[in-house]
Amino acid sequence: SAANATRSASVHRWSRNRSVLNSRGVTYRFSQAHQTFDLPVVAAALPAGQIVNEVDRRSACDEQRRDAVVVAEVRAERVDEELANCIEHRRIRRHECLSGHAISLAEHDRSHCAWHSVTVTSESVRPAGPLDGVRVVDLTSVVMGPLATRMLGDMGADVIRVETPDGDIIRHYEPARSAMMSAFSLNLNRNKRSVVLDLKSDSGAAALRDLVATADVFVTTMRRSALNRLGIDDASIRAIKPNIITCVANGWGSNGPNADKAAYDDVIQAASGVVDLFTYSGGAPQLVPSIIADKVSGLHIVPAITAALYRRAMTGEGDSIEVPMAEVMASFNLVEHLGGSTFEPPVGEFSYPRITTPNRRPRQTADGWVVLLPYTDANWRDFFGFVGRSELATDPRFAEQRSRIANSGELYGMLDEMVADLPTAALLDFCDSRSIPASAVLDLEHIADDPHFKAIDLLHNDEHPTEGAYRYTRDPIRFASRGDDHETVRLHAPGLGEHTDKVMAELGWTSDQIATLHP
Repeated sequence: SAANATRSASVHRWSRNRSVLNSRGVTYRFSQAHQTFDLPVVAAALPAGQIVNEVDRRSACDEQRRDAVVVAEVRAERVDEELANCIEHRRIRRHECLSGHAISLAEHDRSHCAWHSVTVTSESVRPAGPLDGVRVVDLTSVVMGPLATRMLGDMGADVIRVETPDGDIIRHYEPARSAMMSAFSLNLNRNKRSVVLDLKSDSGAAALRDLVATADVFVTTMRRSALNRLGIDDASIRAIKPNIITCVANGWGSNGPNADKAAYDDVIQAASGVVDLFTYSGGAPQLVPSIIADKVSGLHIVPAITAALYRRAMTGEGDSIEVPMAEVMASFNLVEHLGGSTFEPPVGEFSYPRITTPNRRPRQTADGWVVLLPYTDANWRDFFGFVGRSELATDPRFAEQRSRIANSGELYGMLDEMVADLPTAALLDFCDSRSIPASAVLDLEHIADDPHFKAIDLLHNDEHPTEGAYRYTRDPIRFASRGDDHETVRLHAPGLGEHTDKVMAELGWTSDQIATLHP
């Protein structure tokens, strides 16, 4: 068309060796003056001038600006009806550029193409998520790493989970309906593809190297000594893919004396001070009845990787990330507990008295349990009036925030008596009417019956291809761009090694080569 002809005039040069597009036309990669730019864009079509301006802005070399490799527009790829209806992932086989050329992936020189094995699902008509087009090689185990990579998968990344022939230990946990498909596994392995590799074998090591060559992110929870023995330390991975993002998540940071110690959640709770927190309220040291260190550390992995992906999009450079559990949890604890020790010399006590008083606890009502936290001056005035203790609103101990914190032990000690005879519903209705934070104590086992969680379908019922009817927790993060009125599971948790042959075939391995992975 005339419009396209006009745009064509703005296109400098197109080279399949230097311009790489992802499956949905949402990332443009340019090379100039030995620099690489990955430009994420919202739409599949973008005016050439806008792209040129962006490349110009980022160029560090004036003389090379007009030699930038630019693709003005990428039309949405043609997805055949049979592909849209396909249950399994299939490769997108062609891209279209402004000139109308249909370039099959086979035509790309693999040494130049970082996107040569992009995948889509039966839901290809709607976005997979903001990380669609990002490939993650997941060499993690147990909970911390798999939780993080599940989140990346929920956000649209192509997560390839690499497991040993015996499978990750969580596959063997109970309860389970069948071998290697525990409840843990169903929960943590969704939106991933499973590949089994024996990294001690020549073929397994070669397969991992080929996977890394196509990856944007390599994440592992293996200890550094094991990574060195297997030849997959950071330097070795970066030698395969210089601009890759590597993330090593271990118990302790590499620059300390505990760098290579074994660690699991319970140990890190002790080492980071979580266990000791219970002593501040007069109790004995205790473990939190949740694998909080694993989960909090996993939550740190995700923003670290996404930040590194953004930096790479801006600079073309990869990064090496460490997420040490002990440091994560110690830092997590000290947000409020560092207290007066923030200053040198200390000003006031260590910790936060409002948190550590033994009187900070759930309150028993006439028919249940609640936690309530009037916080502002107005909150407390309203609450004192509701329970018939209006005089406390002008008591110097409780009249303003600073004095309430200083006397929080005494104040919180009064709450049990104030609410003991009140029906839970009446108390919560009043609190809601005055914007006083309060909630009944949820029986976690019956979370599916909670009106709010039921309304938002937090526990979603579905049918697993091999395990039958089951429930999973929807991604609590909502992206309008992902179409979150729909379920976020594109791939149910796979069986051990379910995708080994398929993934290796995508990498160009022959059937004979793939057979070497199955001794």
